[in-house]
Amino acid sequence: MLHRSRTNSAGLRAGELTLPNGDVYSGTLSGETQIPEGTGRYIWSRSGCVYEGEWRRGMRHGQGRTRWPSGAVYEGEYSAGYMDGEGTYVCPNGSSAYKGQWKLNRKHGLGLQTYPNGDMYQGSWMQGKMEGHDRYTWANGNSYVGTMRNGLMSGKGVLTWNTGDSFQGNWLDGMMHGHGLYTWEDSGYYLGTWTRGFKDGSGTFYPKHCRVPTAHQLYIGNLRNRSVLPDVSTILEQSSSFDAKAGADEVPAVGAGLSSGNLSFGRPPSKRPSLQRRWSIGVAIEKIIGGESSAGCETQSCQDMAGSDFPILEREYAQGVLISEVVLDQTVSDSSKRLNRRQSKMAKDIKRPGEAIIKGHRSYDLMLCLQLGIRYTVGKITPIQSREVRASDYGPKASFWMNFPKNGSRLTPSHRAVDFKWKDYCPMVFRNLREMFKIDTADYMISICGSDALRELSSPGKSGSIFLLSQDDRFMIKILRKSEVQVLLRMLPDYYRHVHTYENTLVTKFFGLHRVKPSSGQKFRFVVMGNMFCTELRIHRRFDLKGSSLGRSTDKIKIDENTTLKDLDLDYSFYLEPSWRDALLKQIEIDSEFLKNHGIMDYSLLLGFHHRACQNLQRQASFHDSILPDKLTVLSEEDAVEEDSAYNYREGLVLVQRGSDQKSKVDVGPHIRGSSLRSSSACFEEVDLLLPGTARLQIQLGVNMPARVEKEEKQEDGEKSFRRVYDVVLYIGIIDILQQYSMRKKIEHAYKSIKYNPLSISVVEPRFYSERFLKFIHTVFPQNSPD
Repeated sequence: MLHRSRTNSAGLRAGELTLPNGDVYSGTLSGETQIPEGTGRYIWSRSGCVYEGEWRRGMRHGQGRTRWPSGAVYEGEYSAGYMDGEGTYVCPNGSSAYKGQWKLNRKHGLGLQTYPNGDMYQGSWMQGKMEGHDRYTWANGNSYVGTMRNGLMSGKGVLTWNTGDSFQGNWLDGMMHGHGLYTWEDSGYYLGTWTRGFKDGSGTFYPKHCRVPTAHQLYIGNLRNRSVLPDVSTILEQSSSFDAKAGADEVPAVGAGLSSGNLSFGRPPSKRPSLQRRWSIGVAIEKIIGGESSAGCETQSCQDMAGSDFPILEREYAQGVLISEVVLDQTVSDSSKRLNRRQSKMAKDIKRPGEAIIKGHRSYDLMLCLQLGIRYTVGKITPIQSREVRASDYGPKASFWMNFPKNGSRLTPSHRAVDFKWKDYCPMVFRNLREMFKIDTADYMISICGSDALRELSSPGKSGSIFLLSQDDRFMIKILRKSEVQVLLRMLPDYYRHVHTYENTLVTKFFGLHRVKPSSGQKFRFVVMGNMFCTELRIHRRFDLKGSSLGRSTDKIKIDENTTLKDLDLDYSFYLEPSWRDALLKQIEIDSEFLKNHGIMDYSLLLGFHHRACQNLQRQASFHDSILPDKLTVLSEEDAVEEDSAYNYREGLVLVQRGSDQKSKVDVGPHIRGSSLRSSSACFEEVDLLLPGTARLQIQLGVNMPARVEKEEKQEDGEKSFRRVYDVVLYIGIIDILQQYSMRKKIEHAYKSIKYNPLSISVVEPRFYSERFLKFIHTVFPQNSPD
């Protein structure tokens, strides 16, 4: 080490040191130890960094200034070789800067940080991260005032958007979490709870300028007094969602001539546009009384509500999805009340199948578990961006477990049911299936997980399976055996391709596959399906048809509209328009081929019909007139507007040609998917079914299909017979598609073949089952005779 020096009166020598690594120091040195002491300049040869300032015992100590080759500069206090105390760091070109307190080369204490994009943070730091009560201001005018932890918004705080909207409440890791008050500048505010950025749990929406009940005002004040909500009086503002996350930038220590340092400050908060959907809490005001608003018209929806007499709403959400809504305001119009009373009376007049599952019912805890699990599942998968299904979305690895303790956890809410484990199978696949079948997520959640209880149905078959029905009849939940779950998982990739390829397929529509394991109890595996009999029309008769004869009759003496009849009970023939019949039989053949290729047997054609205008036509048995459904009246769009044209039609069924300028609202049903049917009587144009006094229905394969049904009966003397003819609306689907021809079924086939006619039993080889099934279905829908 080379040095040149001269001694002063304080015992310090002015000199210059050249270290073996090439670093150079020039300044005062200790007279005895020859190390930097006092003031001096140090140059790092490798990095080119330069320090000018005070030294003590060979280390930077006191006031000093460091300049990096990039142009970054720090000027302030040092201690023991580290930036420590008050100081200012300026990034290259002055793009950003920090002025405040430091400790061991890290921002620590109070300080002001500006970023290249114009954002600014003023508050406390700890170990290089934003920590404590602070203010973060974005360049676009948004601001956050509240608590930061580990560089993220956590604790109580107020986020202010530049549009006039706001959220004041609790935060966790940069997301709304806990109690909060979300205010729209133009349309009121929502008081409720959030879970990791999503509305979750109960809350109340108050429209702008509404009179808030005194009890509600006291409740909000109490929340502020207990520090559950921030004690602020200003209305906050909403903007695009940015996560105010600043990096924990560490500054490498620059030793006393032993190493070089390079600072990397000024990283701006990372933007997360995906949170914009999370923080637009309720801007889609999902369901307004009497109608719906699109989630894509968020701002407009709120503005429209601002000037209306919108009632106070009590809402419940699950992971951001609205599942129930109750009007609290008592100022609902008299006409609305009368309408609700009429609807309630009509609902009571109709005998609904099943037994409501209320507290004390044997399936009550099971219902609570599956409702809570479905809320969590759908809420978790809904925010994920839609994409095509991949191979990795199938199979065991695509499933996940979640514990639901009764007292709740970090990820799950507390609940009234017992502790249970929840398993969700292939959530991405079933999410895409729900979208494919046009199932709205909010409707799905409200129907299954809303405040109304599910209903338990008795199984019409010998399997004894348990069925649960949603209160609005849209969805059916079936408890499955383990073998059935395995079959569904194996066939799921081909099932997905099949329903994607054939949009008019009649096979069961699956929407979710799950498993519940109570802490003390057996496992329950269940699948959520579409209820094909969900229609505003009453289903007067329903049949489960397999094509076999052994045991295929109903033992019930009293038969009502909820009784499921079987093959030997069928004494009807259904006549369709020829083109519709061909399309229906062709699709049944395609679906049957799909099931045969997967070794499936014992499936059924579920057929239900609503009959209109019984004519009591008596005809001789030898009368061979054909019943042609194309004799149904077909009206033009203009004729359909005239009520007399439709109401005076004696048969009770009218086909209405669908015009391009159609004004009448068509009921598309809950699970409508695919193309509408075309009628030869309307020059092969699309037609709708007009039921006088009921509705205008979209006709599709297996849904809302008009037909004529013929039933041959004998007169009381038993000698003559006559045919009774009905106009009917058909609903058709293929169900029970998860039974494979397994070894157990082969043994059952061999045993029954000894006792009974092998051709009459249901348990047969899939190829033969398919052939017999198709042959029987052709007899159910006979061909029309030439006119």
